[in-house]
Amino acid sequence: GMVLQEPAGPPSLSTAAGGAADATAEVQLSRLRWAVLLLFSSYSLCNAFQWIQYGSINNVFVRFYDVSAFAIDWLSMSYMLIYIPLLFPVAWLLDKRGLRLIALAGSALNAMGAWVKLGSLKPHLFPVTVLGQVICALAQVFILGLPSRIASVWFGSHEVSTACSIAVFGNQLGIAAGFLVPPVLIPNVEDVEKLAYHISIMFFMTAGVASALFILVIIVFKEKPPNPPSRAQALIQSRPTAGYSYMQSILRLLRNANFLLLMVTYGLNVGCFYALSTLLNRMVIHHYPGEEVNAGRIGLTIILSGMVGALISGIWLDKTGTYKQTTLVVYIMSLVGMIVYTFTLSLGHLWVVFVTAGSLGFFMTGYLPLGFEFAAELTYPESEGTSSGLLNVSAQIFGIAFTIGQGQIMDRFGTKAGNLLLCSFLFLGTVMTAFIKADLRRQQANLENE
Repeated sequence: GMVLQEPAGPPSLSTAAGGAADATAEVQLSRLRWAVLLLFSSYSLCNAFQWIQYGSINNVFVRFYDVSAFAIDWLSMSYMLIYIPLLFPVAWLLDKRGLRLIALAGSALNAMGAWVKLGSLKPHLFPVTVLGQVICALAQVFILGLPSRIASVWFGSHEVSTACSIAVFGNQLGIAAGFLVPPVLIPNVEDVEKLAYHISIMFFMTAGVASALFILVIIVFKEKPPNPPSRAQALIQSRPTAGYSYMQSILRLLRNANFLLLMVTYGLNVGCFYALSTLLNRMVIHHYPGEEVNAGRIGLTIILSGMVGALISGIWLDKTGTYKQTTLVVYIMSLVGMIVYTFTLSLGHLWVVFVTAGSLGFFMTGYLPLGFEFAAELTYPESEGTSSGLLNVSAQIFGIAFTIGQGQIMDRFGTKAGNLLLCSFLFLGTVMTAFIKADLRRQQANLENE
């Protein structure tokens, strides 16, 4: 590791840590940390790509497998459904067995799912593609909760937020690629044999990339750096773990009224984003027939503008510390963006859809890291992994409900009615956000320590 030392803590701190004196004296940043972060971001990207690769060309897969649009929607919703019951066992495993085992499991399942999908290149083999997607959904449970843990275990106190946002960016880039690549690789041709050939190219490329990343994880990914990257991490590593109870931590979070409100409002906002991503192809094709490639580009626009929004809101939070106000403003703008998108989708001008979808994505996707950071403030000193895991569960539950609800309403009453459903829930979330008290415990602790 490259020796970039933080100054050693005061003697009282080292003594209080009960034998942590050596650890705090040897705080170093490992050169390997960026390789670990990049590798995690890459296999997270690959997994997110596999989530949306069917939904972004929904109509093509409906014809190829001769199933309903709802069946293809379930390929996306399987990711949400499987996450809910498995979050807690995997989070417990992460606490007990550490980062490397979880990283190996996530990247191995991701590669396995990609190879299974290669066995589904005939129209009657839809169940095989379902199996492959379920395995990829299992991989996601081992991926979504890692960004904050990797950042704190590998990175210094001055770069931990940047590291966490880069880790989250990988997943967002994967969704962006999932909107962009499938419509380009798989043209909407009539001949089933030709269609199978084009689908096989996408599946082979994905399997190859996923396998290479798994091999790199085996070689490169270590449990933790030789020396702790920050004094806080040194203290955590020197503390006995016997006193920590995972279940008690969850119960404390569920008794925190402000966190519960945030959990519901986060679920409403991100659930709307999941439904919008899953059903985007169906909405755009309904109003603009034959525009599969542009439907994918609109999805890409939503994600890319959201990544800019996430970055700006993260920098803004670091500068101002106005968690409640920023969260509320971004929520209101998500609602406004959704209303504008709803009423401009059917105007007949694709460029208008690009603009409105981009502004919607800027706020709706930009909200993702805001929710995690606000939760960390409200629940300090609980583990960020646990609080963000509960936020993710809420998002998956609402994501399934909204995707099914909006899909059914679109089939019966049209796309506008389906989008109005999301608008009404975003309005509810905005009102609830206004009631969250800004109990910024982490900020308070920092001020007291200073």
